[in-house]
Amino acid sequence: MEDLSLHIIDIVENAIAAKARRIEVSVVEEPGEDRLTIEIKDDGFGMDEEVRQRAVDPFFTTRTSRRVGLGLSLLAQAAREAGGKLEIDSRPGDGTKVKVTFQYGHIDRKPMGSMAETMTMLFLGNPDVDFHYTHVKGERSYTLKSEWMREKFHDQASVAPDAIQWLKKHLQEGLAGIGVKG
Repeated sequence: MEDLSLHIIDIVENAIAAKARRIEVSVVEEPGEDRLTIEIKDDGFGMDEEVRQRAVDPFFTTRTSRRVGLGLSLLAQAAREAGGKLEIDSRPGDGTKVKVTFQYGHIDRKPMGSMAETMTMLFLGNPDVDFHYTHVKGERSYTLKSEWMREKFHDQASVAPDAIQWLKKHLQEGLAGIGVKG
């Protein structure tokens, strides 16, 4: 995966498979500190210690549909290549938190990708999940919660054309307002 936003999609899909109903995605860009931090927290099933320890092994997966679990191992590798690391905090019944850091200006850091497109897809594709997205760049921040969209558009939040347009515009303008390209 070339863009970090694709890794976020993979982790969120894992959270949804673990029956998460609330997922928090946080991206913190600190150019002055030379650090990028991505954190995804969910309220899903969580993992026991053995599974948590093996989660970054590319030849381990809990899915029955495939034999390898490349997502977290590729993200851990991308973090190491860019002077960072991946941490997983999880307990059964307590959900999971994946935190990955990168050296912000490292030549090998993967590009962020389009967070507006990523979050639009996640919000619209999972209307029953309560998303909370925060993006911080330096001193500026942007937040979007799926509950705001549900309040504004009621039951039509994931299908009404005006709801979809509102979400895309809100994300693009909000991210541009803090100096983030899509």
